[in-house]
Amino acid sequence: MDKEVELHMQNMATNSSRNFSNKVRASYNIWRLEIHHTNTDSTLRLMKDQIIMAKVYATIAHSQKQSDLYVLLMKCIKQSKAAIGDAHMDHELDSSALERAKAMGHALSSARDILYNSGEVSRRLRVMLQSTELNIDSVKKQNSFLVQHAAKTVPMPLHCLHMQLTTDYYFRDGVIKEYFRDASLKEEEDKAKREDKSLYHYAIFSDNVLAASVVVRSTVTHANEPEKHVFHVVTDRLNFAAMTMWFISHPPLPATVHVENIDNFKWLNSSYCSVLRQLESARIKEYYFKAHDPSSLSDGNENLKYRNPKYLSMLNHLRFYMPEIHPKLDKILFLDDDVVVQKDLTPLWEVDLKGMVNGAVETCKESFHRFDTYLNFSHPKISENFDPRACGWAFGMNMFDLKEWKKQNITGIYHYWQDLNEDRKLWKLGTLPPGLITFYNLTYPLNRTWHVLGLGYDPAVDLAEIENAAVVHYNGNYKPWLDLAVSKYKPYWSKYVDLDNSHIQHCYMSER
Repeated sequence: MDKEVELHMQNMATNSSRNFSNKVRASYNIWRLEIHHTNTDSTLRLMKDQIIMAKVYATIAHSQKQSDLYVLLMKCIKQSKAAIGDAHMDHELDSSALERAKAMGHALSSARDILYNSGEVSRRLRVMLQSTELNIDSVKKQNSFLVQHAAKTVPMPLHCLHMQLTTDYYFRDGVIKEYFRDASLKEEEDKAKREDKSLYHYAIFSDNVLAASVVVRSTVTHANEPEKHVFHVVTDRLNFAAMTMWFISHPPLPATVHVENIDNFKWLNSSYCSVLRQLESARIKEYYFKAHDPSSLSDGNENLKYRNPKYLSMLNHLRFYMPEIHPKLDKILFLDDDVVVQKDLTPLWEVDLKGMVNGAVETCKESFHRFDTYLNFSHPKISENFDPRACGWAFGMNMFDLKEWKKQNITGIYHYWQDLNEDRKLWKLGTLPPGLITFYNLTYPLNRTWHVLGLGYDPAVDLAEIENAAVVHYNGNYKPWLDLAVSKYKPYWSKYVDLDNSHIQHCYMSER
């Protein structure tokens, strides 16, 4: 910085602070040469800038044994901080703020007259800047770690709900026996429905009863012909009883729900499934579980989001095995369990996918949602086969043409690339990167109004887009069933929670 300019800035800073008045207090900033328009936080910003400058002069005064000046500056810093408190705007400042700012101005003027040396001041400011940047980086890492930890922690009310439903499943013999007796009598009818190509079929893979119930309820609520809608819900062994009990006691009539246990898919084993085989490796386990050690923060936060139990669950990868799960169907709509349906979805079955396998909403309106965001283009296998600027798309609401899927051997393509990525050199963990690869040049772009994303991480999603969307998606860490949720988005989800349910009342109201 030019010494004359820097000296001029210092003169303006101290002189303006010394002559601080109501007239200038709202328009002057200690670090600027020019006068700006009045802002609602001008005084606050001035005082914060004064504190920064006072800290610089205090360190110089201390090093030069100017004890009286050092004590004065430290006293002014303490008083200014107290006047600021937790204020974010000028009107929140303590009533003593103006006097504190004037006093600080006089102290800074004295410090400049006694101590000013442009080189020393610049050096001290650089040291402060570097220290602040390191602190900010550390706080960001801690924040990322804590958000990820909160996102993968099951809330107590949700755990309570699962336990209550599981208990009912195993101890309410009369209800369960009656249900399965009726189900046995209707087995042929239900099986026919589950395989009827003329009906509207949905695939939901979830271990979250409340989330799955909202997806089903919101879909049925907006369906023009709900009796023609069939929901295929797959869960794991741990949650099968709770999921089944929920839909026994709350059937979304006249729609049909069929709950399956992933453990009953005998074809899903490590000899056939690449991910299962890889999850058995010690390297993958070490990669996941070292994230629970606080020392993993030293590795940075770029991969923290992948160290989440959902990536260890095969439920997250079942989307690549649609024909194996539903061999009799020609089309199926995949819905993630963190979506809410706001319109009738049946027109999606009429969309001509033009020979493509996957109908999805593209996300490359923003430049960072292109292939080079998700894939490692420094690897020749990626750079030779894919376009880094190719448009990304979203999992969460996908129309799959299962006839084309079989014809194109999509699961085989998925296995090929998953095997190549055993050392995670092509992409990090997750399902979207292999999805982008597997369905490359096989994805038909749906109108963006079908699927609006970002409610689980972006507080600035256009509310008009949300209101007009057929499906809204809480992708990200701020799920609507967590305390982390963005409050203004939560009502779109919570209005489909059955608050009259005794289990929900017991588990959720007891937390209030």
